[in-house]
Order: sequence, then C-alpha cells, then structure tokens
Amino acid sequence: MPEALTLTGQVLIAMPQMNDPRFNQSVIFVCAHTSDGAMGIILNRPLKKPRFAELLRQLEIEPHPPSREIRLCTGGPVDNNRGFVLHSPDWVSDGSLDVDGNHVLTASMDILQAIAEGGGPRQCLLALGYAGWGPGELDQEILHNAWLNAPADDQLLFDADHHSKWQRALAKLRINPAMLSGDAGHA
Repeated sequence: MPEALTLTGQVLIAMPQMNDPRFNQSVIFVCAHTSDGAMGIILNRPLKKPRFAELLRQLEIEPHPPSREIRLCTGGPVDNNRGFVLHSPDWVSDGSLDVDGNHVLTASMDILQAIAEGGGPRQCLLALGYAGWGPGELDQEILHNAWLNAPADDQLLFDADHHSKWQRALAKLRINPAMLSGDAGHA
C-alpha cells in the first residue's frame, strides 16, 4: 500500500449501519495500517472492572504514592487478555511503537510500573485487546461504506466522555449521524 493511503494515526468512525455489535458506534484509533493489515484500539468502550489498581494487584505491581488512576477500555476483540497502553510521546521504552509522532503504543510491563509509581506518560489509556484486520480487509470495509476516517486528536483519544465520542468524531467531519446513508456511491 502506498504510504499516502495509510490510515495510521487516524480515527475510524463506524457508520450507523454497522451490524457487528463489537464495533457499533465505535471510534478506533489506527495504530498501524500497511499492506500486511491494520491494528487499532477502540476508544469508546470503557471497562468498569477491573479498576487500574485492581489490575496492578493482579499483575503483582505495587503502586507507590503518588499513584495514578488511568482509564481502562476494551480495545477490541483480538487478544483481549493482553494490555496495550496508548499514550503521549513524553515517555517511551525499547518496546514502544511511535505511531505518528504524537501518539505511542506500549505493551510492556515497564510502562505499568512507571504509572504505578506516579510517573509514565502525561496522557494515557490502557486497552485490553485490539481491533485487527488482515491484508486489504480494512480497505475493503471502507469501500463497502463501513467506516469513515478523521484526524485524531488528544481529546478524542484520552478524555473520559465515552458516550459522546462517536458523535464528536463525526462532528469533526461536520456530519450529522441522522443524515448518513448506508449505501455506497460509485461513479
């Protein structure tokens, strides 16, 4: 796939006719989009349990003051026992993936330890699982009118207002959800 066509660093916005309940009204940050496939984190599916402190105890990480509480979400249906921290670029480790120069993805325990000690990145969320697509699969879904894409911003990525994220993502494109059609147009 030519570099110009990548959606890496963008958000995907599910179209209203999305029938898959795992993705209905989802907003997904695309962490990688290449000819080998795509990977993203759903931003608007919060987890009520476990809380971050509970998760740290399960992982045998002891929080130290000033400990922090970060948001946990369901990142997607793939590998949902694995954690991915999407965060600002002010903290990185050897295993961190620089997504787009403004956002980083880290899946190692050292970031959780840093956060438990009151440090780590300024902005972050912890996702359990991710959304994944095989080669060309996301491109086909976009051609079939399943997703819109828009530029990502830190408010969409990191704020806790999950209930309005889908509408706010559409508003970035100046789209009213009631005016969307499920029919794809072809010239």
